[in-house]
Amino acid sequence: MRPIDLAREHGLSAQAVRNYEDEGILPSAERSASGYRRYTAVHAQALRAFLALRAGFGHGTAAEVMRAAGRDDEAVLFRLIDQAHADLLQERRTLDEVTEALGALTADPEPHTGGVTIGALAHRLRMHPASLRKWERAGILRPERDPATGYRLYPPDAVRDAHAAVQLRRGGYGLAGIADFVARLRSAGGTDALDDLLRQWRAAISRRSRAMLAAGRPLDDYLSLLARGRSGTGP
Repeated sequence: MRPIDLAREHGLSAQAVRNYEDEGILPSAERSASGYRRYTAVHAQALRAFLALRAGFGHGTAAEVMRAAGRDDEAVLFRLIDQAHADLLQERRTLDEVTEALGALTADPEPHTGGVTIGALAHRLRMHPASLRKWERAGILRPERDPATGYRLYPPDAVRDAHAAVQLRRGGYGLAGIADFVARLRSAGGTDALDDLLRQWRAAISRRSRAMLAAGRPLDDYLSLLARGRSGTGP
């Protein structure tokens, strides 16, 4: 098969297929006497497996899995897959914790009315005030200032953002990722919009879980073809 033959199945360009081979995602192809690449059923299945993996695991992990498969390194291959599943499980747990934390705040008929001082908020979150100031510099928190003293005061929405940030931090999120989530949280508006934001997050996790599950079959078929080729029985 030619590069274009593999590419057409997935709506790709022939150059994309050649790039995947050059990156080690596809096995090296034999060359004709005139220098053209000649692909086989193994390459076609490798491309199916990679694209299926990419949908659930992301490009980087999918590429590393394919390279590990190509060099017959099962230890690395399965470690990559296991880690991706573990990371997704941790994200699901984080979502549950964020949902619970925000639910408790919105269910409170008077959720911390007025401004909360940095010391009081730090005590409530069991954090050091310096960490809250760091979160402010990262764009996660937006305290107000007491006009008389100039001290920081955290209004109810900032308290809500702080509780969400705590759960996300425990879930392994970096400050940039937390700042992005909190920005979307602020733009969500009322309770209904906030619920919609959390539903979207949960739906995205479910899509990734389903994509990971779907990638198992094409990857297993590819590994079987590689095993037969290495044993000399052919694809």
